[in-house]
Amino acid sequence: MPKKKTGARKKAENRREREKQLRASRSTIDLAKHPCNASMECDKCQRRQKNRAFCYFCNSVQKLPICAQCGKTKCMMKSSDCVIKHAGVYSTGLAMVGAICDFCEAWVCHGRKCLSTHACACPLTDAECVECERGVWDHGGRIFSCSFCHNFLCEDDQFEHQASCQVLEAETFKCVSCNRLGQHSCLRCKACFCDDHTRSKVFKQEKGKQPPCPKCGHETQETKDLSMSTRSLKFGRQAGGDEGDGASGYDTYWKNLASDKYGDTSYHDEEEDEYEAEDDDEEEEEAGKDSDAESSELFTNLNLGRTYASGYAHYEEQEN
Repeated sequence: MPKKKTGARKKAENRREREKQLRASRSTIDLAKHPCNASMECDKCQRRQKNRAFCYFCNSVQKLPICAQCGKTKCMMKSSDCVIKHAGVYSTGLAMVGAICDFCEAWVCHGRKCLSTHACACPLTDAECVECERGVWDHGGRIFSCSFCHNFLCEDDQFEHQASCQVLEAETFKCVSCNRLGQHSCLRCKACFCDDHTRSKVFKQEKGKQPPCPKCGHETQETKDLSMSTRSLKFGRQAGGDEGDGASGYDTYWKNLASDKYGDTSYHDEEEDEYEAEDDDEEEEEAGKDSDAESSELFTNLNLGRTYASGYAHYEEQEN
């Protein structure tokens, strides 16, 4: 029989568990709340953007830069951690910064801990939007993480991506390796797996967590806990729109097919207009030719006598 736990032992174990959770929560800060991904308003152009060393729009330096690691804007020299000593003086602005991170493009203060740890632990190291494939240096917005597949998203695509993230690439919820119902779903591969095929020799399952995806290693989730939907493809008469009485058949399908093949009716109207315009131009040209012929016929019988143009004028001058 194991010994019964005393009250002091229970308190000590609970304290150790709380400290472990606190340490884990400090190391894993939410991406939206991280100082390197904080919201910043430019002092010059008044445009809101991600925390940056230089404004994305006007390239101006901010008056109060924010440290990308600890998030402070003023160094009060309470500890001897500063690389640049400033005893009794509070440093702000460019006197507080020590470097610029290459990944998140933000200032890092001159604290020894921030300078030595931020580059290795920067959460935006490989931050490339999964939709538009833009990095931190390619757009001025903040970076977010999808709550389902945990991929990086830019500020423009975050809502549109998350609305369509829970859609499988298959037409059913069956396992991709067998014909059984997939009880676990990977939201990165957009596939379902049964209990037997989630066991992988490459990716090991951690204690107390869901099994990893056998393809990519991302943690799977139970399909019943998600609002998963399948890919829908419409064939034959299913592709036709509903008619007025609520029924759709092959007639509508062939109409839609014909409209897709030959284009919209406005295309034929444009062709008819072009032909009519060409006919009008030809009629105008023929009318112009007829008017020139009539005007030339008017002056055929006109006699102006002997002129310089006729070559008889010099004879008349000699006779005079």
